[in-house]
Amino acid sequence: MSGEGRKELFGYVGSYTNEEYKTGITLFRLDLQNGEITLLDEYDDLPNASFLALNEDRSVLYAVSETDTYLGGFGGSAAAYAIEAGTWKLTKLNQQPTGGTAPCYISVDQTNSAVFVANYSSGSVTSYQIEKGGRLSEPTQLVKHEGTLGPRTDRQERPHAHSIVLAPDNRYAISADLGLDRLIVSRVDAEGGLLHPHGETAVKPGAGPRHLVYSADSRFVYAINELDSTVTVLAYDASAATLTALQSISTLPEGFSGENTCADIHLSRDGRHVYASNRGHDSIAVYAVDGPSGTLSVVGWQATLGRTPRNFALTPQGDFLLAANQGSDSITVFRVDAESGMLQETGHTAVVSRPVCVKFL
Repeated sequence: MSGEGRKELFGYVGSYTNEEYKTGITLFRLDLQNGEITLLDEYDDLPNASFLALNEDRSVLYAVSETDTYLGGFGGSAAAYAIEAGTWKLTKLNQQPTGGTAPCYISVDQTNSAVFVANYSSGSVTSYQIEKGGRLSEPTQLVKHEGTLGPRTDRQERPHAHSIVLAPDNRYAISADLGLDRLIVSRVDAEGGLLHPHGETAVKPGAGPRHLVYSADSRFVYAINELDSTVTVLAYDASAATLTALQSISTLPEGFSGENTCADIHLSRDGRHVYASNRGHDSIAVYAVDGPSGTLSVVGWQATLGRTPRNFALTPQGDFLLAANQGSDSITVFRVDAESGMLQETGHTAVVSRPVCVKFL
């Protein structure tokens, strides 16, 4: 459901939960004319649904449950939901353990054969096969990250796998480990639901890589670093699946002296702009992409009109950006200026308890 020629778009919000607010996933509608957001349905059967992913034909939603135990066992869990065409309502298909604590990221390979989960607290990645109808198999693999820790003893006391992102050609995947200051590259066996070690690339010590995105032509990777509030630009050799660091650029305006951690990063549909979220400065940083070199230059910043913007999402056509303000229980809608890349307030906000992930159908 690309959104092209449509007047509305549907999507899901993943949220942290507690005893008072049990809604983990929320279905919403976005008006593509004015940016108005309407909440349609709530699901309270998955605690701490902190990251979401969709299969290629948008018929199944996958979500992590960021907990330390599941059914009395060690580690959190991941769940699969069937999406009803036309209503976009969810029906849980099944739920499986991750074998690692605090799962925080989930991704689906492009052949709809495998699902991969990053377990933050235990520094590992879990693999699954996708069974008939979209169900998750039992875990097929648990890969534990190992190596020299970063210098931030308060946050880099052990490996912390924070994401696992498949390359556009589906042959490799990169896991960002905040604790090791490393981007770990694996060869993907999607049919078997397996990852095979391939290589590693270090970022600046103490940077704490978190999420990443490939450039439109797959020649570059942009990694956002949580701890030192920077974006690292890396050249990506798709044939060899190797990374070479080219640039490190701040996510913050000059002179800002408050506390800040970064969270999410996305590329505009036309590949001309990169967006990154600041928690503390509470903003989205906007960069222009130099096509030949892949390097970034600052365009500006837009306050998210809320606290602690964790993840955010661009609509498939790139007209709107939705920011999930975890600290102020809100989803704020901005219109995107395609030429400059800057964001404009629409005046539309939805009240959602502790939102941390937005995913469009």
